[in-house]
Amino acid sequence: MSDPIYVIGHKNPDADSICAAIAYADFKNKLTQSSEYVAARCGNSNARIDTILDYFKMSLPLFIGDVTPRLRDIMVSDVRSVKTGATCIEALEVIDEFDVRSVPVVEDDGSVKGLISIFQMGEFFIPKISEPFSMRRVVSSVQAIINSIDAKVLNSNKADEVEEMFVRVGAMDIRSFGAFTEEEKIPAGQSIIVVGDRYDIQSKSIYSGVRLLVITGGLDVDPEIVELAKEKGVNLIISPYDSATTAWTIRSATLVKDIVDTKFTKFGPEETVKDVRRRTAMINSPIYFVMDDKDRMLGIFSKTDLLRPTKSKIILVDHNEVGQAVNGASEVNILEIIDHHRLGNTPTSQPILFINEPVGSSCTIVADQYQRFNIQPSAEIAGIMMSGIISDTLHLNSPTSTPKDKEILDWLAEIADVESSALSQTIFNAGSIIVSNTPEEVITADQKVYCEGEIGYSVSQVEELGMENFWEKKDILLQALKEFRKQEDLYMATLLVTDINSQNSLLLVAGEREFLERISYPIVESNCIFDLPGIVSRKKQLIPYLTGILEG
Repeated sequence: MSDPIYVIGHKNPDADSICAAIAYADFKNKLTQSSEYVAARCGNSNARIDTILDYFKMSLPLFIGDVTPRLRDIMVSDVRSVKTGATCIEALEVIDEFDVRSVPVVEDDGSVKGLISIFQMGEFFIPKISEPFSMRRVVSSVQAIINSIDAKVLNSNKADEVEEMFVRVGAMDIRSFGAFTEEEKIPAGQSIIVVGDRYDIQSKSIYSGVRLLVITGGLDVDPEIVELAKEKGVNLIISPYDSATTAWTIRSATLVKDIVDTKFTKFGPEETVKDVRRRTAMINSPIYFVMDDKDRMLGIFSKTDLLRPTKSKIILVDHNEVGQAVNGASEVNILEIIDHHRLGNTPTSQPILFINEPVGSSCTIVADQYQRFNIQPSAEIAGIMMSGIISDTLHLNSPTSTPKDKEILDWLAEIADVESSALSQTIFNAGSIIVSNTPEEVITADQKVYCEGEIGYSVSQVEELGMENFWEKKDILLQALKEFRKQEDLYMATLLVTDINSQNSLLLVAGEREFLERISYPIVESNCIFDLPGIVSRKKQLIPYLTGILEG
């Protein structure tokens, strides 16, 4: 199953934002005959939204407060690892089979010991002129060597003991062979002799008490040599490979725990890709570990993984500005934008479908897509889109309403078999937002943050049946606005309270004195409450007015 594509509205969602997300996800799933599109939200519900969803028996969209790419999103969780008892050749087989540069090394209990990379093993296998013995050194067990070269065992003695041994090819004259061993001062009990069908070298090696005698080329061994090996307790095996290959492969039987890099870098799964990319800029490692709080490995990643595009995909509805979008929206793939507001500043890495129409509701645009593609919405989805249009246009009484909103609303009413005026009463009688919420919740219930150059400001809006509740709460609402403005470092924070009955509004402002003095509407009280007769639309009436003051 493919990863979900979230259809999500703006922060502090209103009814249109929630309804548009539900309906557009349904439309996309019907259009693509899939179920990968999921309606989501990045803010809390309110009484009006709950009333709409309950009326049409729909569930509240999935809450997603942040889509910022994190390590858990990009890490490789199906990790190929080796145990500390594994050999280098086993690690090389994993590296080769899965085309990776390094693999984690873990203890038997699953805890991380470190990592081993192709580079480390390269350094191990490349001869060092200054350290001639390093090329011969093997830290392993005889049994591991047997397994590595798929040898035939003629005699075995304490084969499972891990020890330090040194490889030597018996290719010289018998007289040179003895002298060379003495010169190197390698104890016979630590020697691995690799030799072909040289009876003299074989017998002398056994008499010397070498740890392991390896006969190469799959050659037969004289019965006397076998009996001698048993008598002296010397491990004797036959390799199917030639001497050079056998010697190299024996070295690759070195246990990884002898060369593992135990200094590894670890991160938590919730750390952001952006932050980790910065932190790893000066750390050179083939892989990095993702661990839980008990230091158990959850996954791994490389610097290449940090640079790959994120798999997260979203569609924005009812907004197009990054400041209003779910946290992290600018760091994921935005596939589409469906909106009816002014154009903001949402950059994308590639062309996308962007539908922006001057209509009263995003649900109008979504419903139009159903019509364009000849897809019939269900009665419930039609009702959901009706609710979005009614809520955002004040049942077509807002100056943002257009003939298209009415046309679409009438079409949906037939499908839903619901009278729009009755639905309007149900929606707007859902309860006072001012009464049923804390002051902080009131100013963030339907709030948008805007930027004009370097100036940031917020505009919240609530719709009430009359202004009585507002006058009772005005002082604590103003205090909440002031605190929010200070917290977010805004030039001003405003609350538009709209009376649905009279189609008038009051504007509560927390801002700089110079800005308050430039508001031309009548002051009602305390130089911070203004009477806005006939103003009901934040998008079409209030925002252009505020923008004009800021630009003037």
